Amino acid sequence: MPRSESSWLARYQPWRRLAEPGFWVAVLAVQMVFNSIVTLIDLRRFDPGFPYGHPLLWEFSSALVVGALIPLLVAFERRFPLRWGTLRAHLPWHLLGTALFCVIHVAGMVLLRKLFYGLAGESYHVRSWTAMLGYEYLKDARSYLMILAAVWSYRLILLRMQGEARVLDAAEPPAAGPGPAAPAEPVAPAAPARPERFLVRKLRKEFLIAAADIEWLQAAGNYVNLRVRGHDYPLRSTIAGVEAKLDPQRFARIHRSYLVNLDQVVSIEPLESGDARLHLKDGTVLPCSRRHRSELRGRVGSD
Repeated sequence: MPRSESSWLARYQPWRRLAEPGFWVAVLAVQMVFNSIVTLIDLRRFDPGFPYGHPLLWEFSSALVVGALIPLLVAFERRFPLRWGTLRAHLPWHLLGTALFCVIHVAGMVLLRKLFYGLAGESYHVRSWTAMLGYEYLKDARSYLMILAAVWSYRLILLRMQGEARVLDAAEPPAAGPGPAAPAEPVAPAAPARPERFLVRKLRKEFLIAAADIEWLQAAGNYVNLRVRGHDYPLRSTIAGVEAKLDPQRFARIHRSYLVNLDQVVSIEPLESGDARLHLKDGTVLPCSRRHRSELRGRVGSD
């Protein structure tokens, strides 16, 4: 990856927790202002003196509820990802999700409007809940899809910048040459293939990382992040699937979401709860659950 792009990504990471919610705050704020102005223009066609405060309050209450729903929607999509292989199983869940999104959005913004109007000594009434839900659902279903599209695009950009790993395919057995075939012999069950290297695609470049260089691994939704020399490379897999491929003499499960390279472990810090913390050579501290603590202590030889 070009140095400028690599340094940009490194500089961005510490600000990521602020940048991600900040993006949605900016988008919702711009949408709130534009929508309130459009609504005001429509209302003033019939009432030239209609105050701007009302449509601004309506849009503010709507944006506030949508903003609160975005983290839930992202978590829901991680639980039910929409990909070609999962489309048939997960699409019904997302159709239900659009309906729930609409109901919560409408109920939340109406409650806020009643609260704000009440504080101002006024009242807010819904003439027809059926009409309101039908009208809002058309907008909310579109918003639901647009939020998911933005999340997918953002993930794709980060994957392209950060690099995505995959297991190299095992070498094919040599083809049989001409001549009589050798007598068949009993074949012992093949041991599971242990990948020695992983292929990482980063932008338009490819490079290899040795399995032995992986310091630790963490489950992250539909991916497993491989930690190598301070960088995370996502691998599309489950943590159990990766564990089955790695050398059990070198890698150990320490938590339902973590695997560690035993060569990187410096010490094990026991906790009163029965769990533990692992201290690695680079200063990283990883959680170790009670279930794996005793076995790990014996393998590492640490108190």
